Amino acid sequence: MKKVKIGGVPEHFNLPWYLGLKNGEYKDADINLRWHNYFGGTGEMNNALRNGDIDMAVILTEGIIADIIAGNRSKIVQTFIQTPLIWGIHVADQSGFKSIKDLRGTKAAISRYGSGSHLMTYVNAKNNDWNLEEDLDFEVIKNLDGAVEGLTEGTADYFMWEKFTTKPLVDNGTFKRIGNCPTPWPCFVIAVREEFLETNRDVVKTILDIINNTTVDFKNIPNIDKMIAQRYKQEIEDVQQWLSLTEWSQTLIDEPTINKVQDQLLALDIIPKKLDYKDLVEKL
Repeated sequence: MKKVKIGGVPEHFNLPWYLGLKNGEYKDADINLRWHNYFGGTGEMNNALRNGDIDMAVILTEGIIADIIAGNRSKIVQTFIQTPLIWGIHVADQSGFKSIKDLRGTKAAISRYGSGSHLMTYVNAKNNDWNLEEDLDFEVIKNLDGAVEGLTEGTADYFMWEKFTTKPLVDNGTFKRIGNCPTPWPCFVIAVREEFLETNRDVVKTILDIINNTTVDFKNIPNIDKMIAQRYKQEIEDVQQWLSLTEWSQTLIDEPTINKVQDQLLALDIIPKKLDYKDLVEKL
């Protein structure tokens, strides 16, 4: 049985992986797929791919592209979520910040440099015509728990994270959401270390076939909204809204989208150069 280590965030997007593991679908294909939760998000997963701690990752599109350009020897093998990620812009509930314009020049909490919470602060800044050098400042907080502590204690002023994941913290009065910032591209892709891919193409292809078989009908699973609400401690109406906005993909990200992401990252001075499509993706 082939052992494969895969990483992802412990969020509702990745429930299809849990269902496939629970049902023994990977074991039936002679694959011992081991799921690892990364509470620190994309920056933490990039490090894990680089170090060989995991073989595959379900990871933010902009984060893995930037890190491959920076030397991460991995390839994107498929889009996982076709729709944008809606990043909520959060402040402490008791803070005096009332709108995004109030945050200009203040300190953003980020899980780590190179993470989605870091890169999207640049996208938000550009959307609001801020000066990228003067109006951005950062405090590394590692994960969502760190963000709660940082915003509550005032070591950081705002925090960007997927809005439905943080909705319970808004509902209970920990955070106040003062705006949203959707990614201008499909939000999650599946990436694989090149070294692993070279000798395990068929294994990776089988894993993709299994997960795609789950995601193509995921929304039609009976009571899926109740399952998500219970597992991720969400309100049922929030889950239903999230399901209505989210589309899974079973295909490889296309070249125009790759170029769009790189153009944006280059304009924000996050990457020093663009790579060819073939240097970022691998068609199986």
